[in-house]
Amino acid sequence: MTLNGWVQILLFCALVLALVKPLGAYMTHIFTGGRTWLSPVLGPVERLLYRAAGVDERQEQRWLGYALAMLAFNLAGFLLLYLLQRLQGSLPLNPAGMAAVPPDLAFNTAASFVSNTNWQNYGGETTMSHLVQMAGLTVQNFVSAATGIAVALALVRGFARASTGTVGNFWVDMTRATLYLLLPGSILLTLFFVWQGMPQTLAASVDAVTLEGAAQTIALGPVASQVAIKMLGTNGGGFFNANAAHPFENPTALANLVQMVAIFAIGAGLTNVFGRMVGDQRQGWAILAAMGTLFLAGVAIAYWAEAAGNPLLATIGVDGANMEGKEVRFGAALSALFAVVTTAASCGAVNAMHDSFMPLGGMIPLINMQLGEIIVGGVGAGLYGMLVFVVITVFVAGLMVGRTPEYLGKKIEAKEMKMAVLAILCLPLAMLAPTAISVVMPSALASIANPGPHGFSEVLYAFTSAAANNGSAFGGLSGNTPWYNMALGGAMLMGRFLVILPALAIAGSLAAKRTVPASGGTFPTHGPLFVGLLVGVILIVGGLTFFPALALGPIVEHLALLAGQTFPAGN
Repeated sequence: MTLNGWVQILLFCALVLALVKPLGAYMTHIFTGGRTWLSPVLGPVERLLYRAAGVDERQEQRWLGYALAMLAFNLAGFLLLYLLQRLQGSLPLNPAGMAAVPPDLAFNTAASFVSNTNWQNYGGETTMSHLVQMAGLTVQNFVSAATGIAVALALVRGFARASTGTVGNFWVDMTRATLYLLLPGSILLTLFFVWQGMPQTLAASVDAVTLEGAAQTIALGPVASQVAIKMLGTNGGGFFNANAAHPFENPTALANLVQMVAIFAIGAGLTNVFGRMVGDQRQGWAILAAMGTLFLAGVAIAYWAEAAGNPLLATIGVDGANMEGKEVRFGAALSALFAVVTTAASCGAVNAMHDSFMPLGGMIPLINMQLGEIIVGGVGAGLYGMLVFVVITVFVAGLMVGRTPEYLGKKIEAKEMKMAVLAILCLPLAMLAPTAISVVMPSALASIANPGPHGFSEVLYAFTSAAANNGSAFGGLSGNTPWYNMALGGAMLMGRFLVILPALAIAGSLAAKRTVPASGGTFPTHGPLFVGLLVGVILIVGGLTFFPALALGPIVEHLALLAGQTFPAGN
């Protein structure tokens, strides 16, 4: 590790922290119906959209109505994206003549983008037409991100309101998130990325000849606009198969920094929105402190593991950082930082190949996702995931002192605990069960490129990434098969909607409760003690659940490297 590497990491952290309050204040104005500097321009557009859709923006919904509206909207998006892919060969804006996407891959991709996962079992520039990229994938990048923000706001209202049965209006929340937040932010980012050298064109490709005389075809397309929303909306699906390691998706060090900041910006800002809406900004800072503690610990371990290099190479006199699968222009520090950022949020974009990380360096992205991606997390998804852990934490604290658990004046009772436990347990089910099946099924085993524990890690990473709605991958697994397309697609949908529904049920239950005045025995939830307890609960739950699987993969691989062992093919 070097001082220069840590300076770059701390610069990133400082930029994210600097955005929290102003972005939080702006988002609070948006979602509480306040007036913003964009209101004179976008207000008439917003009202026109409500009239066209037959939505009364003043009519709020109970949690079940909110959930049904969310499910109906996402089902429609899933079907539309599936049909666009299946009919691709007959649709316009297809200059490269792409054929229809096979049914199992179309299902996987539709599930992926609707669930904000953006797992890609295909090469973007060789599989999807410009129309599908723009009207299908990019549109879902906006609305799936807006869905996550809307659900987070509904849960925040559950804590902020008292003696009411409503948690907001899904159509209003989604429209405002898209219109006032994601769209303006993406336009600004697109212009910045074009300035940095990203292509933004409807042309198919250009033919070029290298200095050595070799002919090659260079794919082009509307890259900058898709990269902008893939980062800001924590989507992660790249226009090119190499994602943010491709020079057209990540042309400069400045573009790399801005992309990382964009991944964290909204998720971190939403913690401030939470504090403002519940009337105590310290609550939001406490949640952000817990996120930050876990994030910095992950960065330190990943950076150390990559900077230490490969011990097998050290035995033959080759020292230095592990640079396999990394861009030289980013180095070990920014590659490790990007890997932790993209898996702490549910983004999944990569500027280095996680499959080539050292075992412990690759384990940190795995752990980030297995914890439910609540370390900042996806836009909205990170906050409502963290609030589920907050409910469990105050319940544990209440048991310790023999009091009925309370949080922000709301008693945490049996219904809230059942929903919180359901939300947490669905992720291990979606991650571990299909992993176990895949490592004993012959057709699934055929997709593993590497022997031994690393091959197991590849399968575990795939289902962890899918269920956590991340979308990054250990590239050694060939996922474009009927089994993996269908199994991973199912894991994505489980990881998304089986967490959202319990979260909305908690929101509805809390919103209907009366606020209980704080007393001398009330556990303060804005100080270091609560932050430490919250971090401890998160790590204990994650450790107890996933440690056996991690021991079979990255941990045993690390121990084998230290012992100077490798795993021959077939083991």
